[in-house]
Amino acid sequence: MTEAERPGRVERYLRDLMREGPIHFTLIDPDKSPSATAGRVAQGAVAEGSHAILLGGSTGMSPEKMGAAARAVKGSVPVPAIIFPEGPGSLSRDADAVLFMSLLNSRRLDLVVRAHAKAAPVVRALGLEPIPLGYLVIAPGMRVGEVGEVDVVSRDDTAAAAGYALAAEYLGMRFVYLEAGSGAPAPVPVPLVEAVKAVVSVPVVVGGGIRTAPEARALLRAGANALVTGTITEEEGLGPAFRGILEEVRRARVR
Repeated sequence: MTEAERPGRVERYLRDLMREGPIHFTLIDPDKSPSATAGRVAQGAVAEGSHAILLGGSTGMSPEKMGAAARAVKGSVPVPAIIFPEGPGSLSRDADAVLFMSLLNSRRLDLVVRAHAKAAPVVRALGLEPIPLGYLVIAPGMRVGEVGEVDVVSRDDTAAAAGYALAAEYLGMRFVYLEAGSGAPAPVPVPLVEAVKAVVSVPVVVGGGIRTAPEARALLRAGANALVTGTITEEEGLGPAFRGILEEVRRARVR
């Protein structure tokens, strides 16, 4: 097994947790929750049962802002701080890992692979652990769909979603992320998650538009291995809705 094929420490941590059931990521935008705030949000989220912190979200993120947030998170919680990149400028050695992700349905070749060729030497030089991931944007796609110039997968096109996901696995990506878009009015549809789970053996991550415990429960029953929430904590804090989602993850882990 080559170095690229061998999972790193963070990926092993995530996979070990997933063997016991689905997990939860809290997404924190360092632009909206800089350093000290990011640390407080991470501490509260992990206390409620979140398993890892994703850092990213805004366009034009600087390494300095990302680094400050990563240091604050790592100083506050024992779980990994993982960069959810919007571009090479969001990389920082202060994080534990980076989602090394291809935007599968983008019309921009740089977001599919070319930016990765430039970023890969930087990731290695910074000592960041890359986590290979296929990133698929589902309608409505929201801001990521616009910025990424994405041909969004229709919410009822289960065949297209399954095809993209299986292609990602065949290309060697070790996770598939189904994204409805930050602030989406509804999450990725359950039948679409089920269709993807039916054809891939890699973990399936679902994010975008998850605001309630019933929505989380439906996605977990459809087979999601991980849920990502971000907007809800920005809008409502770590309140009843967030805690309800975490409770559904806990219940799914003990079934």
